[in-house]
Amino acid sequence: MIALEARPEPVEIDPARAAVLVIDMQNDFGAPGGMFDRAGIDISGITAAAMATRPVLEAAREAGLPVIYLKMEHAPDLSDMGPTDGPHWIKHRRDRVGESVAAPDGSESRTLVRDTWSTEILEELAPRSGDQIVSKHRYSGFFETELDDLLRRLGIRFLLVTGCTTSICVESTVRDAMFRDYSCVVLEDCTAEPIGAGLERTNREASLLTIEKRFGWVSDAATVINTLARQKVA
Repeated sequence: MIALEARPEPVEIDPARAAVLVIDMQNDFGAPGGMFDRAGIDISGITAAAMATRPVLEAAREAGLPVIYLKMEHAPDLSDMGPTDGPHWIKHRRDRVGESVAAPDGSESRTLVRDTWSTEILEELAPRSGDQIVSKHRYSGFFETELDDLLRRLGIRFLLVTGCTTSICVESTVRDAMFRDYSCVVLEDCTAEPIGAGLERTNREASLLTIEKRFGWVSDAATVINTLARQKVA
């Protein structure tokens, strides 16, 4: 076990049973020309979080920790969107899910549809050989996915969590992880949240506070990198 500095107190994790989760760091959310960018949403926070995440992934791979990517995406026929009068459909209608769009290179893509440019992982965080990718069609990475089975098969109990957006898919996944007795440490500089960014207290701040109070712990990239480096030396 190693002690990781975190809020509200240091947390002990077993590197042999730890993995890094990268939640929804994909083109539709964090790339120029993606869904958020086309909607006029500021993606600079997601860009910064991706840059902070990259060295964490390198340190994790060097330490032998699995890296697991979650991707928010739907079937081409949108059959996994739920009923058209259900909240998932209604809330995503404004995002034009399924609509054909042009990728930056001119090729055809579709908003939040799997096997298109829109749902590819951001280039700067591209998966490496041995990394795992789990497709999801709701905010939580555990809802109707193979994530729980994958983690249990790998013997994982501790999750270092990165991704976007903090108050939606990150928090939803962390809540569901806690209900399944996983210990989650969210790396605050490796997450981002455009919703409510102009508020006096942002959605991101509120989610991080909720997570550290009830659902897990909050740390940062540098702390994780340094802790894994010390573990490797030891």
